[in-house]
Amino acid sequence: MRRILILGGTGEARSLAAALADDPSIDTVSSLAGRVRDPRIPAGDVRIGGFGGEDGLADWLRGNPVDAIVDATHPFAARITENAAEAARRCRIPLVVLRRPQWSPVPGDDWRRVPDLTAAATLLPGLGARIFLTVGRQGVGAFADLRALWFLVRAIDPPEVDRPARSILLLARGPFTVPAEIDLMREHRIDVLVTKNSGGEQTAAKLHAARDLGLPVVMIDRPPLPSAAAIVGDVAGALDWIRSDR
Repeated sequence: MRRILILGGTGEARSLAAALADDPSIDTVSSLAGRVRDPRIPAGDVRIGGFGGEDGLADWLRGNPVDAIVDATHPFAARITENAAEAARRCRIPLVVLRRPQWSPVPGDDWRRVPDLTAAATLLPGLGARIFLTVGRQGVGAFADLRALWFLVRAIDPPEVDRPARSILLLARGPFTVPAEIDLMREHRIDVLVTKNSGGEQTAAKLHAARDLGLPVVMIDRPPLPSAAAIVGDVAGALDWIRSDR
């Protein structure tokens, strides 16, 4: 029996674990970072908590042999992806990165693309006064010094960093609908949407809403992937990779 480590926390990771659960020739263990208080648990064996960086993951792999690794973490979990690629190289274990396609602008969109959170915060004062911030709870601190602006901060769990003084916190987990997002932005008189280019349908409704309302979107680009990484864009591609001869 082959054993696959899935670095998870995303819908794609759960779908992959579910697809492999019925395969008697494959055993899976999904690893969740433990940053969400009430995570959605995938099928198969599950471990929760970090590995302790690149060295910790390499040590875990030596003590818990696997035949392959699928990195299906969030597109912005750059440190985990870098650690996984290096640990896999050191332990000579095949690894593939499963990344959903990123969003692309369509006619009617007004996107301002920036490389990171700091650049997004720098750009905001010239765009509007009331900001809808959807960058995850760990990214909120980058905007804490913007005291002249008002923020609607949406996250799954409360941020553990400082957030802007003039802000309210909305705890919610997608999927969201376009009508609900339009109503939310109108209710709070939003001028600008700030988000990361996570891709996927679960949270794409906010982009449709911003387009319909004529609002600018500050879109934070994804961090680059390790140059040597094999990459697939969906669960079907990951399944093909797992079942292929390498």
